[in-house]
Amino acid sequence: MNKNRKIILLILSGLFLADICLAVLSYDLSRKSGLVEVSFFDVGQGDSAFIEAAGYQILIDGGPDSSVLEKLSREMPFWDRNIDLVILTHPESDHLSGLLEVLKRYKVENILWTGIVRNTAVYREWDNLIKKEGAEIIIAQSPLRFNLNDSYIDIISPFEDLSGKELKDSNNTSVVARLVFGETSFLFTGDIDKSVEKDIVEKNSELKVGVLKVAHHGSKTSTSGEFLEKILPEYAVISAGKDNKYGHPAQEVLDILSKYGIMIFRTDEVGDIKIISNGEKYAVPNF
Repeated sequence: MNKNRKIILLILSGLFLADICLAVLSYDLSRKSGLVEVSFFDVGQGDSAFIEAAGYQILIDGGPDSSVLEKLSREMPFWDRNIDLVILTHPESDHLSGLLEVLKRYKVENILWTGIVRNTAVYREWDNLIKKEGAEIIIAQSPLRFNLNDSYIDIISPFEDLSGKELKDSNNTSVVARLVFGETSFLFTGDIDKSVEKDIVEKNSELKVGVLKVAHHGSKTSTSGEFLEKILPEYAVISAGKDNKYGHPAQEVLDILSKYGIMIFRTDEVGDIKIISNGEKYAVPNF
């Protein structure tokens, strides 16, 4: 990817009422089209996913430690120290800690997160680092769209501006994002539970998904039958640490995914999982 070219991240936000769509921020760039690749990193008991789409590099969460750096080094050329967009779904350490190391070693152009406040050491370091980074800070709120030439990312949740609010548990504030490329799509769900899943399906009449990143590492508090019936994924990816103390993923979640005929991939069993889309179908190399 030629980083000397002018960066474009076209961000469209709309009310989606009476077909109104308001453009709130626009950058311009031409980038080559091609495949979309999504790598779900095995970062232990945490979440981290890396997207390459039309020349853009997007990192969603960073896992619980610095292991994300080694994962990125496999996906990016050694000379490439720029990431177009970092999305922090919510500021809990198993999603956030690795991003601290990313910010120290990479130039991040844009950061999307909810802006909520947490009284933790890892949060305070995050707050300090993003102030120093100089990246464009974007507060996540549905509806918000990132156009990436021939693909796009829609922010599905949260439904309100949460910036500045202090919460003890941020799981249900997680950024839920849907990446769409042609007839294929990926849904990233952070750590939301069934109550937010219910809100999402009630507010989105059409939400078919090919690949589901299962919420909260496969906890029994997430992934309801009603949610699966609505989105009808072909594949489910569960990011969890091997032999973790929480018992993730829960057997009942595995059972309900199997009931709906969804193919399951687990980082605790197979390590990193890469899914490639050509806009019509999916390929999962090495599986």
